Amino acid sequence: MSIFEFIKGELLEVIEWTDDSRDTLSYRFPDDDKAIKNGAQLIVRESQVVQFVYTGEFGDTFGPGKHTLTTDNIPILTKLKSWKFGFNSPFKADVYYVTTRLFTGNKWGTSNPIMLRDQDFGIVRARAFGTYDFKIVDPKVFLKEVAGSDHNFRLDEFADTMRSRIISIFSEALATSKVPVLDVATRYSELGEALLPLINPIVTAKYGLQIASFIVENVSVPPEVEAAIDKRSSMAAVGNLNDFVKYQMAKGFETGGGGSGAGMASELAVGFAIAQQMMQQQGVVAPTPAVAGAAVPVGMAAPAVAAAAAASTAPALPDLMSPADVAQALGVGEADVMAILESGELKGKKIGSAWRIKKAALDEYLSH
Repeated sequence: MSIFEFIKGELLEVIEWTDDSRDTLSYRFPDDDKAIKNGAQLIVRESQVVQFVYTGEFGDTFGPGKHTLTTDNIPILTKLKSWKFGFNSPFKADVYYVTTRLFTGNKWGTSNPIMLRDQDFGIVRARAFGTYDFKIVDPKVFLKEVAGSDHNFRLDEFADTMRSRIISIFSEALATSKVPVLDVATRYSELGEALLPLINPIVTAKYGLQIASFIVENVSVPPEVEAAIDKRSSMAAVGNLNDFVKYQMAKGFETGGGGSGAGMASELAVGFAIAQQMMQQQGVVAPTPAVAGAAVPVGMAAPAVAAAAAASTAPALPDLMSPADVAQALGVGEADVMAILESGELKGKKIGSAWRIKKAALDEYLSH
């Protein structure tokens, strides 16, 4: 072998990388301790970017195409190496290929609940998971902050790290956006699109990446919050709170639901009131439990008389009651009674932190 052939064998004349792995993010070209000759050919394919690094400093960046390495197209390297008269001699530098195509279907999920401050439910713990697509948009930042000097940086090495970073940014973005829990749990596609403008500036600045799509597949909240959401939906379906309470009481009347004697009497009274309204709409005079032997239309006599008889035999309600007494009498939750008290629909008197309700006020509320 001649000296010329030996020297030629120690120089890189063609630099290229064909990626068939589909999961490589960055690849450092193996130079085998060879130098790059003046006029060497650099081949960069679509979805690739080449970044030169010389003694730890970033040099020139090349996009797709065939490039001849001369002084004209490596100005940064020329300056770093202090070539006063241009690029005339071989030089050594690290050549990194960075994949810029879209990496799709990457999974993310919260390992621990996210604490959200919600205007309806206060502090809420939520878990979420989904998928995201990303690509590298700033090779220098990506190599510096993520891949480093790794010879072959693959997606599986990065998946766990990226997932934790995405979750951290997602949690901060969700807290900043102040999206209500009711919307988080029902509007997944809109939520993902709304969070992209909050996530991308951080991801790009820190890691040189861009999230092309962020998909929220599921958001789950604790069972007690789910129950509150279901109850809120039921109330919205029925109408206002007054109708909701009466609806619950009517259901108890239909099913013969148990409870205290006072609760049963109130439920029967509501049923009787409903029957009165139906008969009044038909132009018929309805009997009242206080009038014995009154005429009752055929078809309505049995329920009305039964209601009146049951109400007359049930224990009478006290003249002054607490919210708990009213809740027991109506067969509803104490929170529902507090809500209609605070709204003013049910009249009561607040003494300190305790409420007291007169029986007459309760009768007036039920008659509406």
